[in-house]
Amino acid sequence: QVQLVESGGGSVQAGGSLRLSCVVSGYTVSSLCMAWLRQAPGKEREGVATLDSFGTANYADSVKGRFTISKDNDKNTLYLQMNSLKPDDTAMYLCAAAWGSYCSGRGSYNYNHWGQGTQVTVSS
Repeated sequence: QVQLVESGGGSVQAGGSLRLSCVVSGYTVSSLCMAWLRQAPGKEREGVATLDSFGTANYADSVKGRFTISKDNDKNTLYLQMNSLKPDDTAMYLCAAAWGSYCSGRGSYNYNHWGQGTQVTVSS
């Protein structure tokens, strides 16, 4: 069974940075499609970034140029480096995984394994 545990969230001022981590157990991250999604109160869950097993990343337009998704295969860990944070980035950030080497998209329906989430709050 794949288990995902996120960490690294917190409260920052606009313009600041945070790095989220997602430790994966039960399977190797190098063979999974991995993703970060976020959900703000009253809003639908939104796909932020995906990373396939070959290292190809895909980003939502709202975070392109500011966020970077990456992974460390030796540590079996997924990361999300978030720079130039904006108040609109405030949300619960969730790590997700899907079987297969390629990612089908950023929609939440593509993923069958989820972490518990880590809260990111950006103040103006």
